[in-house]
Amino acid sequence: MSAIAGNLFRVRELVSRAAVRSGRKVDLLVVSKKWGAEVIEEVIECDQFLFGENRLQEGEEKIPALPEALEWHFIGGLQRNKVRKVLQLFSVIHSISSLKLASYANRVAGELDLCPKVYLEVNIGEEERKHGFTAGDVTAQIEEILAMSNLSVEGLMCIPPRGDSPEDSRPWFVKVRQLQEELERQTGRNFPGLSMGMSSDFEIAIEEGSTIVRVGSAIFGPRQ
Repeated sequence: MSAIAGNLFRVRELVSRAAVRSGRKVDLLVVSKKWGAEVIEEVIECDQFLFGENRLQEGEEKIPALPEALEWHFIGGLQRNKVRKVLQLFSVIHSISSLKLASYANRVAGELDLCPKVYLEVNIGEEERKHGFTAGDVTAQIEEILAMSNLSVEGLMCIPPRGDSPEDSRPWFVKVRQLQEELERQTGRNFPGLSMGMSSDFEIAIEEGSTIVRVGSAIFGPRQ
């Protein structure tokens, strides 16, 4: 067994155990940024079909070269001028970060006759260098976003402020889960997805409500 396959099985086991403890199904999104198609194929051979990319250019290079059965998620910062190509390549977008971006993505999706699943990116720590809705913004704007007929809102996504240990992420994950629960009460809608947790803190994210974790370096090793 290769190192990558071994890492993947280990991460799967940790995700499975945390999911059992939490009493919910959790998906593993393998983040393949910086790794070529030949490395990704090794992961595919282990029956992994959910992959995430954070740059459009890398997706344009890899996705056409890999099996069509894969489901690709865009997890990077989304710029307006890249929305059309991202919608054409990716099934799910984790980084709708403003009302204006949501409105534009909705319009383009309609032109393309698509209805992608999307997550609303929340800047839960209100950090200056990060994109995303504040908790107040998403609460005020959620009804307008839900009225956009060409977007299927799965739930919220967050990247918590950097901490000294994985446990430092926990209170931020709690806040995002509570925010999503508040939005469900406010709208009367169920949001089935909560995109939280990366290589260093995915077990904690699952404990606090995540339904999909975004894991790269714990599987592939340090970035090239």
